[in-house]
Amino acid sequence: MGTYLLSIYQPEGKPGPQAMEKIKADLHRLNEELRESGSWVFTGGLHAPGTATVVRTDGMLTDGPYVEGKEHVGGIWVITAPDLDVALRWGRKASAATGLPIEVRPFQDVEPY
Repeated sequence: MGTYLLSIYQPEGKPGPQAMEKIKADLHRLNEELRESGSWVFTGGLHAPGTATVVRTDGMLTDGPYVEGKEHVGGIWVITAPDLDVALRWGRKASAATGLPIEVRPFQDVEPY
């Protein structure tokens, strides 16, 4: 069993209210399915990248994201799965629910929850 990070690649801006309602409903169903399967560890949406603060090794603080771009990490899931193929199936479901690209990446040396 491995632990995986699923990251939402979110473009700047927000979808309209109707689209957002559908996305929220689809995400709720996905999160329930993850919980019922025993794969769910944690999920959360993030505030806009302008709320970020970067902390550097010299102690310097910088407002805003580390990298300027048209896409940013909009939210994450941490899941457990028996292998990468299963984690990728969850990634496909997350992509279908959000309508956005999802990066699936395994953690190094993390014991499953």
